[in-house]
Amino acid sequence: MVVPSRGRNKESPPLKPGQQQQQQQQSPGASPSRGRRPHSPGKQGSGGARAMRKGGGGRRGARGDPRGPYREGPAADGERDVLGRGPLSLLRLCGERLRVFIVDRKAFITKADSNIWLTFFLAVFAGVLHWCHITTLFENDRHFSHLSTLEREMAFRTEMGLYYSYFKTIIEAPSFWSGVGAIMNDKLTEYPLVINTLQRFNLYPEVVLASWYRTYTTVMDFLGVPTKTCWTVNRGKGLSPVESCEGLGDPASFYVAVIFLLNGFMMSLFFIYGTYLSGSRLGGLVTVLCFFFNHGECTRVMWTPPLRESFSYPFLVLQMLILTYILRIPSINTGSLIALCVSNIFFMLPWQFAQFVLLTQIASLFAVCIMGYIDSSKLQKILSAHMVSLLVCFILMFGNSMLLTSYYAASLVVISGILEWSPKILKRRKREVYVWVIEGCAWLFGTVTLKYLTSLVFGIADDAHIGNILKSKFIGYKDFDTLMYTCAAEFDFMEKETPVRYTKTLLLPVVLVVFGVIIKRAIKYILYSLSHTGRYEKEERFNHGELVFHALQLLAYSVLAILIMRLKLFLTPHLCIMASLVCSKQLFGWLFYKVQPKTLVFAILALMTIEGSANLRTQWNIMGEFSNLPQEELLEWIQVNTRQDAVFAGAMPTMASVKLSTLRPIVNHPHYEDAGLRARTKVVYSMYSRKPASQVKRDLVKLGVNYYILEESLCVSRKRPGCSMPEIWDVEDPANRGKIPLCTLMSKDSRPYFITVFENSNYRVLKIPKE
Repeated sequence: MVVPSRGRNKESPPLKPGQQQQQQQQSPGASPSRGRRPHSPGKQGSGGARAMRKGGGGRRGARGDPRGPYREGPAADGERDVLGRGPLSLLRLCGERLRVFIVDRKAFITKADSNIWLTFFLAVFAGVLHWCHITTLFENDRHFSHLSTLEREMAFRTEMGLYYSYFKTIIEAPSFWSGVGAIMNDKLTEYPLVINTLQRFNLYPEVVLASWYRTYTTVMDFLGVPTKTCWTVNRGKGLSPVESCEGLGDPASFYVAVIFLLNGFMMSLFFIYGTYLSGSRLGGLVTVLCFFFNHGECTRVMWTPPLRESFSYPFLVLQMLILTYILRIPSINTGSLIALCVSNIFFMLPWQFAQFVLLTQIASLFAVCIMGYIDSSKLQKILSAHMVSLLVCFILMFGNSMLLTSYYAASLVVISGILEWSPKILKRRKREVYVWVIEGCAWLFGTVTLKYLTSLVFGIADDAHIGNILKSKFIGYKDFDTLMYTCAAEFDFMEKETPVRYTKTLLLPVVLVVFGVIIKRAIKYILYSLSHTGRYEKEERFNHGELVFHALQLLAYSVLAILIMRLKLFLTPHLCIMASLVCSKQLFGWLFYKVQPKTLVFAILALMTIEGSANLRTQWNIMGEFSNLPQEELLEWIQVNTRQDAVFAGAMPTMASVKLSTLRPIVNHPHYEDAGLRARTKVVYSMYSRKPASQVKRDLVKLGVNYYILEESLCVSRKRPGCSMPEIWDVEDPANRGKIPLCTLMSKDSRPYFITVFENSNYRVLKIPKE
């Protein structure tokens, strides 16, 4: 059977607490803007157990009129009638009242349960929708289902291919544990070193997925159920046919499918998050639609599935949802702290950058605390959960010292110290602005100092490039490593078109209104608290504490995204979450007296849809087919014409493909966060400098390199002024400035120091002769 496809044919073998009670007492004819649900504005719907607990009496419940020594009126007469009846009549009356109470209670619980189930049904629907969306985009872009195994591996470029190679190592090993042992004693990634890649590269997602894949294929084989179907694909253009397999039994298909399922689950979390934060399912709808309308700004999982953020970010959404719940409840229970700790671990383990995000989070929490929106004891418990999760990650990462010497770890210690000692040193009865300034400066100075001292003691310089990148943003600092980052578009400043795109979908205007209302109310209560004290204000501040936290977190994400464009993946989804607050009665209850909430929300969504639908159509119209014939020729030549222990060096993206597809040892790779690896890469990239060929050869021989893969495009390409490889080397090696780049000389004639053994339109393989 021949299945036509894009260029290929397959031939088959086959509110305040008191307001809550007031709402419950309203008659059915009350103002529609107030609603009839028994829950307070901004909190979860009537199905929430916590909302039911806080709705009644207790010290935080609504207060009635002071009771007098006796009662008058019909109620008092009713009590006298009851007391005047006989025992049987009284028993019957009590039984009747108990029956009515049980029936009413049952009806309330049934309604609450139905609301919860409706919320979760809509969340699941949103998750399935997002899973279908990103799966379709990925298939349309790559035509992944029609690619051969080699083409699928080449499609995982740069660090994606490096991460996937360890998944491949585990599933092809004789047993799961022998595969884990192989990646913990890896001899191929940084030849001749033997490194624990599980410690260095945040590879727990690959370990988990490999265990699932081996279990799945073992069970299916035992049951006799086929897991994949293979086809012969005619590629046309005079190219040889290749075999292409579909189904979860194909490793690459399984790997990508799990990532997309996880990110579908993330969208379900977004719906629940928006619903809970705003107190309305309309808020969840706004969050999900804003995410879809700004999808290209929110995520890149559909283009680059194996990146660490694809595994990590969904757990940040879960962590923020749990943290929002903790900030709302009056006292923290052990279960919520455990959930926060576990979500922290799942967020940090897959991604080395997670610590910087959590740094902004605890900084925002500290600011909320010193302004009086949450008490210090609650913050101490949250910090304890963070410390435990950091310690667990440190152990699971086999003592990865970058965790303990991070700004995040230093900040946790400093904030805990401030919370412990500030009340003793700065004795006060009411909070003052100067106290906030002192505590804020103490946090900033203490964090930087402690981070510097711990790095000095442990001798860690792996994250030194982070400081250099920030220096380059503010004072124009330049060196080789910094330019390798900042010349890449994703590490540049946010492009000017991004805010314009936010504005066209109305995401930015809506969030600015929400942000303005939060800041206005926060400043109002802060100013009042500086001059007055009282229970009323404390309750107000408590109810709005989580909103102030989200506003501060938005500011932190905005700063990160402006400095480094890649970090839009934190800002844009948080903008979508903040947009849900347009449905919040806590913030816009005054407006809902005049306008029906549904009318306002659907009017906003209708305006968003104009540009949002155009963005979606643009994504759906992307049609492509992956093909990289020059690299395919290179990899096939390496497999046939070189020894299994031949050592390669070259550009970082190409080295990942060489290791993945040929299993040859390499000396450098795209995971650039290690100081030693940065030094190795600098030696390898000296081929694109203006240094003498003899010196470059001598340095490569010291690394044990047998073959060097030269790419002429790196020698001549220039993303912007100052960013070609020879220009980058001019900053690092000014002594040789003005000379002809070595890569240009090697492209013409590689002798006498190197021997050209392979050449095509993109690649030239230079053999390094032994001296």
